[in-house]
Amino acid sequence: MPKKIRTLQISMTAVAAAFVFHTAFAFAQNGGKAGSGAETKSAAAGETMDRAKILRAAAEALGMIRWSDIGAGATRLPGIDVINTMEILASGTVYNGGQPSTADYHAALAYIPPSMRVEITRKGGDTASQHTIQTVRENYAWNESEIGAGLIPGKGTATPAMPAVNGRLLQLWILPYGVIKAAIAAGDKTKVSMENGATVITFPLSGSLAGITVTATLDSKNLVTKVETRPDNPALTNMATETEYSDYADHGELLTDIKSPGHIVEKRAGQPVLDLQVKMVDANDPYLVFPVPPNVKAATASASAGKTGGN
Repeated sequence: MPKKIRTLQISMTAVAAAFVFHTAFAFAQNGGKAGSGAETKSAAAGETMDRAKILRAAAEALGMIRWSDIGAGATRLPGIDVINTMEILASGTVYNGGQPSTADYHAALAYIPPSMRVEITRKGGDTASQHTIQTVRENYAWNESEIGAGLIPGKGTATPAMPAVNGRLLQLWILPYGVIKAAIAAGDKTKVSMENGATVITFPLSGSLAGITVTATLDSKNLVTKVETRPDNPALTNMATETEYSDYADHGELLTDIKSPGHIVEKRAGQPVLDLQVKMVDANDPYLVFPVPPNVKAATASASAGKTGGN
C-alpha cells in the first residue's frame, strides 16, 4: 500500500477538485442515476455506454482506486485516488530531429501540483546532447544542468524554457493515470463510445491546455492502450501526439497492485519521439519535489508582464 493516500484534485493550472472523483464514482455505484444531468450515455453498435462506470473500470484496472468500508460494509467511503507522485525508469530509443539514439529515460512526476522532470541520457553523439533534464511545474518550464540546478548559487544552471510549458504538461496528462484524472475532471464533456469493438473515451483538456482533445482507447481489460491528442489549432503540431501502451504489469520493486505499461511508443506530428521498455515504476508515492528556481520565476513574470503591457 502507498505510504500516503490523496483524494483526486485536478485542474490544468491548480489541482483541486477531489469531489469530482467522489461524485463520478458515487454516481457509478448508484447504477448511473443522477438528478443533475451528470449521466451521459453514448449509444454505439446498439449498446449504451455509461461514462462513470467506464471511467471507474479504467481506474480500477490501473489500480488507482482504494475503497474502504465502515463497520459491516453497509456504508462505503468515497474512492481514493492513490496516484500522485511516481517515478518511471526505462530505456530504449529516443529521437531528436528525427535521428534515433539509444538512451536511458527517467521521469519523475506529480499531479498535485502538475509537475514533471524528464532526464534522458543518450548513448553516443556529442557531449552537449547526451544528457538533458527538462522540467515543468504548472506554468513554469526550465532545463537543468543537474537536478536542483539554480536553487543554490553556484550549483548548476537552470535555463528558462517558457515556450515548452504546454508541451511538457501534455506529457503528464497523456499517461494512463493522467488520462483517467482528466477525463473525470472534464465531467459531462467526456464522451464514451464503441469503435471497432473497443471502448473509446474522448474529452477536452482545460486551463493552459484548452483547445486540445484527447481520445483514449481501452482494451478488453479496460487498460489504456492508445492515447491521441488533437489541437484545435492545426499549427500546433507539437501538441498532436499518438502514444501506445502495452505489456501492463506491476513494475514496482515493492508491489503495489498499480499497473503500468511495460512498453511505451510515442509519436508527435506523425514522427517517432520515444520507444521505451519500462524497467521499473515507483508508484508508492515517492517523495518528489519540483521547486522553481528564482531566475525561472523572474523570467516567467517578465514574459507575462510583456504580454500584458505591464512594467
